[in-house]
Amino acid sequence: MRNTAGFLLLSGLLAVCGWSQAQSALDTDARGWVDLLSDKSLRGWTRVPVPPTAALGQVSQWKVDPASGNLICDGDKTGHEMLRYDREFGDFLLHVEYRFTPREGDAKYNSGIYVRNNADGSIWHQAQTGSSSGGYLFGNTLVKGAAQRINLRDQIKENRVKPAGEWNTFEIRAEGPRISLWVNGAVTVEFPQCEVERGYVALEAEGYRIEFRNVKLKELPRRQP
Repeated sequence: MRNTAGFLLLSGLLAVCGWSQAQSALDTDARGWVDLLSDKSLRGWTRVPVPPTAALGQVSQWKVDPASGNLICDGDKTGHEMLRYDREFGDFLLHVEYRFTPREGDAKYNSGIYVRNNADGSIWHQAQTGSSSGGYLFGNTLVKGAAQRINLRDQIKENRVKPAGEWNTFEIRAEGPRISLWVNGAVTVEFPQCEVERGYVALEAEGYRIEFRNVKLKELPRRQP
C-alpha cells in the first residue's frame, strides 16, 4: 500500500521547490501574483535596444490588443530590442504565456524572456523561446565578478516547446543563486550558480510577431543561507 502521508509530503516539497509539478505555479496557487500588464498603456515599461549600444527605433513595435488584452510585438518595425519592466526584483516566480504568429516558409522563430537584467541590458539572463525549440537558459552574466557568456542549451532535459501558432507557458523561478525554467509541464533546465541576485525582467523583440498574455510575477521571501 502506498504511504499516502509520505507521498503528499513529497509532492508538497516538490511544489514548493518548483522543480517537477505538472501544473504551473500560477495554476497551483493563484495567491500573491502581480499582473505586470495591468496598465494597458504600457506605463511602467521601457524599450531598451539590443545590444545597449545600438540605436532604438523611433516607432514602437509593442501594443496591447484592446480586444484580447494580450501584449503584441509586431516584430517588423524597429529591430532587436527588449521591453523592460521598470522595477527590480530579487527572488520571484515569473509566469509568461506566449505564441508566435506563423509565417509561411519560415521555420525559425526567435524571442525570449529575460530575468535579472541590469538597466541597460548589458547583463542579462534569457529563457529562449522559439518554435518547437528553445526551453533553455543563456545569457551574459557575471562569473567571479566578470561578464561572461553562458549557454545551457546542451543541458536541456527535454524539448517541450510547442510550434508557432500554439500557446506556450514558461515559468522562471529565480531564488538565491538558482534560476530554473519550467516549460509546459516540467522543468527543462537550471542554472544554479547565478551571481546576479537582483535585476529587471523583460520581453524580447527579434523580428517575429509574438503575443504575450498572463505576464505575472510573484515575489518570494528570501531564503536564509
